[in-house]
Amino acid sequence: MKLVEFCVILSGVLLNAIAQTLIKAGANKLGHFAFTLDNIPTIGLKVATNLPILGGLTCYVFSVVLWIMALSRVEVSIAYPMLSIGYLVTALIGWALFNEAVTPMRLAGIAVIIVGVAIVARS
Repeated sequence: MKLVEFCVILSGVLLNAIAQTLIKAGANKLGHFAFTLDNIPTIGLKVATNLPILGGLTCYVFSVVLWIMALSRVEVSIAYPMLSIGYLVTALIGWALFNEAVTPMRLAGIAVIIVGVAIVARS
């Protein structure tokens, strides 16, 4: 895999992680709610005016564009495992911004995934 291709994939993965983080921040802002038919208009309006969620969805759009670019250049069997880099990024962001627990066991699991990705990328 060429450096440019790797950078396109990595950029897409990072945008995806940012999207997850923004949507989590937006969900925190919304708070817990019951999902019922009666709530759809109220919750829908809150979601539609929630800037972090809108920002996250925008990041997803750009992430998909980069993903399409990546798949036009790289085999899906190589590109798709690279998405798992996002596990590490989102775990670290969750820890840093939301005080989520990132235990040694979680880090070990993420490390195993990353090693697998490195093996696939080098093949």
